[in-house]
Amino acid sequence: MIGQKSILTTIFHYILMNICSMIGLSCYILADTYFIANGVGSDGLVALNIAIPAYSVVNGIGLLLGIGGATMFAIARGAGDPEKGNRIFSQVLVIAAALGIVFSLAALLFARPVAEMLGAHPSILPLTEKYLRVTMGFSLAFILNNVMVAFVRNDGKPNLAMAAMLSGSVANIIFDYILVFPMKLGMFGAALATGFSPVISLCILSVHLIRRQNRFHFKRPRFSFEELRRVIGSGTPSFILELSNGVVILVFNMVLLSISGDTAVAAYGIIANVALVCISIFTGIGQGIQPVVSHCYGAGDLASVRKALLCGTGLSLLCGCLLMGIGMLFPEPIIAAFNRENDPVLSAMALEGIRIYFISFLFAGISIVLTAYFAASAKPFPSLTLSLLRGIAAVVPLALILPRIFGLSGVWAAVPVAEAITLMVGAAFYLKSRGKSGDSTAS
Repeated sequence: MIGQKSILTTIFHYILMNICSMIGLSCYILADTYFIANGVGSDGLVALNIAIPAYSVVNGIGLLLGIGGATMFAIARGAGDPEKGNRIFSQVLVIAAALGIVFSLAALLFARPVAEMLGAHPSILPLTEKYLRVTMGFSLAFILNNVMVAFVRNDGKPNLAMAAMLSGSVANIIFDYILVFPMKLGMFGAALATGFSPVISLCILSVHLIRRQNRFHFKRPRFSFEELRRVIGSGTPSFILELSNGVVILVFNMVLLSISGDTAVAAYGIIANVALVCISIFTGIGQGIQPVVSHCYGAGDLASVRKALLCGTGLSLLCGCLLMGIGMLFPEPIIAAFNRENDPVLSAMALEGIRIYFISFLFAGISIVLTAYFAASAKPFPSLTLSLLRGIAAVVPLALILPRIFGLSGVWAAVPVAEAITLMVGAAFYLKSRGKSGDSTAS
């Protein structure tokens, strides 16, 4: 539990557990990318990349409710108000279940028009529709899994949250292999494997409830607009960060199709899905400091809040430098893993893309940690602003403008430039907040 160990030990424990958890979550799609690329081919890779924005919406809703609800739960516990924490959990769980059912039904009924709306042309449409219908049919499991992972983690069990996420990821890889290769189910098999993953994770998380170790309990919910507003305010930055992945992929797909066609989209599919794993490390760091920041903020321990932020930003900078170095020095093995057909044009596009795109990791980690820090201390305005900047407000205009000047290189450069802008704004927010009150953040 938070407060039973030294604060630095607690911070690094939560960070490590959450990095592993988020890598596990990101591997849901990365595993599909690998097995589809090698079992279906480049058409499958294009279809997957077109379908990902829909997955981002569902996953983002789960993060909004999970991170937002768990943040307010941790603040309530830190302030000594467990009943408020139970009310928040109950409201969030009911809303998550309702939205999960709606999205699952919508996937079964409207997969084809959604695939067309996302830009799937006739030759890719059947594959895209199939992947969407099966994967999004598990929306209830995806949303509930994100909610339960966040609450279990904030209930002092980051190890169990990590075990659940990694178990889901490992199960996804195993099912992907079995369903795509021996059973030869192709796109359907990859989608089914991804859908099973959150179900496995939820089974692991249920141990926390079965053993009666949970400090959050379901009560008949009495919906409070003010509590839900705070949940949404704290969770919206996480939702925007996840949703922005889908928006950026959608915009990049359209721009790349207009410049270089399906091959460029396939190259971006490799880059974007590997980048999701890299970004998950930073997200893990941000989510790792969140329980500590929220609990200590609720208890009025601002010194520990400062330590959590310092640890998070320092570790993010170190990881960012390492990931950028890997992209600069070793892009070829990354590309080869997803280029079954050894397409030289695809390889050349992806090679240039990785070397430019990976520069963004130098800035992205610190921005994500600052975003999590502001949200965890119930200061949504700076967090929301940073999320919008790195998710939509900076990167989308740059993705539309830079290719007109630099061609394909401009597409790859849009993300590093957007991340650099976001980091400068985040630093300005933090310095302004320090100037006002020494450490608290402007709301």
